[in-house]
Amino acid sequence: MGETLSQPSSGLEAGPASPLQRKKALFALLVVTSVWGATFIWMKQALNALEPEIIDYGQFQVVAVLVAARFTVAALAMILIFPKARAALNQREQWRGGFILGGIMLVGFVTQMIGLEEISPSVSAFLTSLYVVFTALITVIFTKSRPSRALLMGVFLATFGAGVIQGPPHLTWGLGEILTVICAVFFALHIIYTQKITQQVEPIGVTQTSFLVVAIGSILLLFLFGGGRSLSQWELVFKDGVFLQVLCLGLGGSLFCLLLLNLYQRYLHPIQAAIIYAFEPVWATIYGLSLGLDHWSGWILLGGGALFIGNIVVEIFSSADGEE
Repeated sequence: MGETLSQPSSGLEAGPASPLQRKKALFALLVVTSVWGATFIWMKQALNALEPEIIDYGQFQVVAVLVAARFTVAALAMILIFPKARAALNQREQWRGGFILGGIMLVGFVTQMIGLEEISPSVSAFLTSLYVVFTALITVIFTKSRPSRALLMGVFLATFGAGVIQGPPHLTWGLGEILTVICAVFFALHIIYTQKITQQVEPIGVTQTSFLVVAIGSILLLFLFGGGRSLSQWELVFKDGVFLQVLCLGLGGSLFCLLLLNLYQRYLHPIQAAIIYAFEPVWATIYGLSLGLDHWSGWILLGGGALFIGNIVVEIFSSADGEE
């Protein structure tokens, strides 16, 4: 069992499901994208409220507190709501799967939140959407299939979109953009490993253990890099403009979204699921524009349009692959 969890070379196909289950899965993942789009706003609001603390403690320490608080809220709520979540605490296979998924999520969320401090929510969302392409590429590598022309075109369009979304094309990227692309790679890995692990172990249980892994990992990072002030840094969570956002991130972005993802993604092909997640930046842009956090420009339309078309091209590739 341990070997199958650590080698995603097979089992990446959709799990057995009726047409109704697949329709429910499609709808559930679409709902996930609408909430995830809002998480970019909540994270940006929290980081804006903590600007003095970022100067005092350092950006990495503040991000570690927010990630730890977010997943601690989610883990505690899971324990209170779901008996299966409590039972998972005594099951080795649930911890093994949770360690893999949680470790990948930890890297993804930390890099995303640090990057978000440097870029706008919509730009972060669009760059994060590159995980659609990365999911397709990694799936191709693990399944040893040959890339199609449609996949290569999707890669080109997505790369072009990411390059022009902030303005005229240029070769110099900032730290925020680079970290967000790294985040996209790990989110792609999370989609792929979720596909395999949730078909082997109980999804509610592995959701719980993965939350605990992320929370504990963030706390360890905080103590390793936070010096003697680590305990006092927890006060940041209760600051105005932060506490409500952390609750929304924990209950909405983590518990609600990741639980739905773990329950329903297994009924779809991982590339198909990734394509559905591509709707997330659309929601983030709508929210960002409506709240005045972003300003409309033709470059957002051009870059976002290229990214969206690239994602659709990848969907065509996945559909053709599924028919073979």
